[in-house]
Amino acid sequence: MSFIARLEKSIEKKEKAIEKEKNKIEDLKTKLDAKSITRAEFNIKKKRLDEKIRSMDSRVRVLQGAITKEKKHQEEKEKEKENK
Repeated sequence: MSFIARLEKSIEKKEKAIEKEKNKIEDLKTKLDAKSITRAEFNIKKKRLDEKIRSMDSRVRVLQGAITKEKKHQEEKEKEKENK
């Protein structure tokens, strides 16, 4: 498995995890609407989930940058081989 494929697989995992966290927020909203949790409890839990989502989003951006850098590096290698 190539390096780029591993990075893409890691990105997919992070995106799935982000979706799960967003679903957790939706579940919290339904609990709030059903009056089973308080507004304060909702805000505390939502803030924690938002921080997790934000950190995973930044990790995805870093991985996407690594993919771009690796592709550029491979193109430079190919050009170097052509010149020889």
